[in-house]
Amino acid sequence: MARRRQHRRTHGVTAAVGVVCCLGLGAAGCARSDAVAQGPPAGDPVQVLRTAADALVEAGSSRTRTSLEMATGGTRVTIRGEGVYDYRKRLGRLEVLLPQDPAGAVDGRPITELLAPGALYMKNRGAGVPAGKWVRVDTATLSDGNLVTGGATDPFTAAEVLRGTRSATFVGRTEVAGARVRHYRGTADLEAAARAASVVNRGLLDAAAKGFATARVPFDVYLDDEGRIRKVRHRFSFVNGERREPVAVASTTLLYAFGAPADVRLPADEDIYAGRIAQE
Repeated sequence: MARRRQHRRTHGVTAAVGVVCCLGLGAAGCARSDAVAQGPPAGDPVQVLRTAADALVEAGSSRTRTSLEMATGGTRVTIRGEGVYDYRKRLGRLEVLLPQDPAGAVDGRPITELLAPGALYMKNRGAGVPAGKWVRVDTATLSDGNLVTGGATDPFTAAEVLRGTRSATFVGRTEVAGARVRHYRGTADLEAAARAASVVNRGLLDAAAKGFATARVPFDVYLDDEGRIRKVRHRFSFVNGERREPVAVASTTLLYAFGAPADVRLPADEDIYAGRIAQE
């Protein structure tokens, strides 16, 4: 009888110790998990960024906000845009607001831009284009690969620039528009990006590699826990054709509301203006 009581007491102590140990291990496990969450993510940053565009295709679509800052000769201008993009169809729609003119005036109507494989459509382009008509630009003819010309960088093209990532480091964890993200900083090569890009962007990135002052593109990019780009900022440099001065361009693309409807319809042939337009 005494032995049974002693066995029960011993068994009770052992069970209690076991519970405490489990709790301790659980707390330690939580601490380790939290440390992992705060530490660098698994995977080589270069490889992670080279496949970031694929996560956008899987997401399907999103809303986007863009900003294009240009600086030359002591003057800085910013062009902003907002819209939607379908990463599977490679179609997007942006409302682009031009900056103030030197007199401080702003045209109240934003330029509507439709982004499509091989083409950029612009409405309210001005410069003699009839009201309600669209201007179509063949992006294959643009020396910058349409990374700058439209006043906004095509969101999927911006993502595919990262396919040419040569070097990258994990900076840390932060938030972008309320989303937990991982911040990376690095440099991409446009020639390498062109070789690895999808068919629709291969020619554009190759043109940019030849048309910009340098094929090297420094960037900062922020990925969420699903590997989707939430924000990417590229720094391009090209030579002004008239003054031969280098122009610094910072293109920022913010992506959010993944899965949002992105119904983009291209204009009919009769709605496209075929005349000449003035340069602005």
